[in-house]
Amino acid sequence: MTQKKGILLVSFGTSYLDSKEKTIDLILEDVKKAFPQYYIYQAWTSKTILHILKTRDNLSIFSLEEAMEKIKADGIDSLTVQPTHLINGLENDVMVRTIQAYSSDNFKISFGAPLLSSTEDQKSALTAVLSDFSSISKEEALVLMGHGTTHHANSIYAALDYMLKEMGHPNVLIGTVEAYPGLDTLIRQVAKLHPKRVHLLPFMLVAGDHANNDMAGEQPDSWKSLFEAAGYEVLCHLKGLGENKGIRKIYLEHLREAMDN
Repeated sequence: MTQKKGILLVSFGTSYLDSKEKTIDLILEDVKKAFPQYYIYQAWTSKTILHILKTRDNLSIFSLEEAMEKIKADGIDSLTVQPTHLINGLENDVMVRTIQAYSSDNFKISFGAPLLSSTEDQKSALTAVLSDFSSISKEEALVLMGHGTTHHANSIYAALDYMLKEMGHPNVLIGTVEAYPGLDTLIRQVAKLHPKRVHLLPFMLVAGDHANNDMAGEQPDSWKSLFEAAGYEVLCHLKGLGENKGIRKIYLEHLREAMDN
């Protein structure tokens, strides 16, 4: 009897449909093209975003539980789950526990790693991002906005910042909107560089609410406004990581590794 194999792509989600099309949708298409022999499913974990899309746009996307029920009903025997999460943090932990509850002797589940799971992944991701900003001169600063988390995995952001310096990019910094290092730390670090201009870029899969409001918003406490208040010319780039081919390639590599293992 032929085994029915499935892939489940799991994302937090976004209410910004233009960014969804440029990021999560492209990852999904990449997976479909790379694995045409598999049954492909998608789930988003944010119940709030799923509700917004349903009520505002009449767009239905499976929750994690709905996707797993559909997968079981379709008779899938072997499932590989690939998250589009960046780190092994709270969201990924909850996702793994939720899906593992569906495992059985006749239903095998394996998990691909989040984007930044190894040192090699981290260097590859930074290289991919910086390839899009090679025109930024040493007299300018590029500041990446990560999300941040209360999970111990938040230490990845400090490691990435250290790695950027080792890679020869003293004018590229990374901080977070919800943890450490925060904006105050970044402004102090940027001041030491005396840049002519500051570029802001979300270090997140999608350019969603954090990117459009916390980073690029016109309110006085946004990153853009506070860097301008500190005396810098600021240029915002509303581009999610998922728009980058190099980033999407890492997710596909993780998915293949999970299948091989």
